[in-house]
Amino acid sequence: MSLPAFTPLAAARRPTLLIVGCGDVGLRVLPLVQPAWRVLALTSSPARAPELRALGAIPLIGNLDEPVTLGRLGGLADAVLHLAPPPLQGRRDPRTQALLRALARGGRVQRLVYGSTSGVYGDAGGAFFDETRAVAPGTERAQRRVDAEAQLRWFGRRTGARVTVLRIPGIYASNRLGGHPRERLQRGTAVLAREDDVYTNHIHADDLARACVAALYRGRPQRVLHASDDTQLTMGDYFDLAADLCGLPRPPRITRAVAAQTLSPMLMSFMSESRRLDNRRLKDELRLKLRYPTVGEGLRRG
Repeated sequence: MSLPAFTPLAAARRPTLLIVGCGDVGLRVLPLVQPAWRVLALTSSPARAPELRALGAIPLIGNLDEPVTLGRLGGLADAVLHLAPPPLQGRRDPRTQALLRALARGGRVQRLVYGSTSGVYGDAGGAFFDETRAVAPGTERAQRRVDAEAQLRWFGRRTGARVTVLRIPGIYASNRLGGHPRERLQRGTAVLAREDDVYTNHIHADDLARACVAALYRGRPQRVLHASDDTQLTMGDYFDLAADLCGLPRPPRITRAVAAQTLSPMLMSFMSESRRLDNRRLKDELRLKLRYPTVGEGLRRG
């Protein structure tokens, strides 16, 4: 992926990128932005500092749940990649609020990319749609993301920072903890019967990391994009495909009524929303060529 040079207001120096929430995807971003960027990584765990330093990032100790620890963030970075999730409860995202307050005090940030979720749309009945569709969050988890998106876009309008929101579906990769269907197949977790099944969307973790970097360079101001691949499969067909590729038995199919009695509320929430995401903005505006355009290719190769 060839990207143009980033030109901050204070030219003639290497720009600084702050990664907030430097988990699996953030770690995949690191080698993509070095050595062009000086990279800072915010972590609430001092124990992670050696790992981040070894990977080329400068660790900063701070906690989004403790705003007093974020005071010095504002003047440190030209760009921010915000991948930290909201809290586990409530309809608001106070973590994003604390981060933006800290960033606003410095007035340096020119670009901000946020990793949101496609869950903000709620159930679309299997419809295929682009980013102009109105959000309709069906869970508090999704409502927290809608709140974060609103805060970020307001921050962009108020400060002039170029904010890009990536709405992300299910992330997978063979070396991602909890991110490969093999684990669920080995547990024998059921999927819905064909008449009750839902469409689901996916992105390989490596392609998501590349989308984050492309958005730092090419994202339009206050723009939303679907960070999704080209796959249009129902959830059951996805796990059938994964089972065949892994040499495992296909999962049992059960009705929605049986699923409601036997599966966890969290799993049922994912099985209650059906949508297909149009990813043309990702490919046209960010000019991103997916390495794994379908889950079939991703599961076979990576």
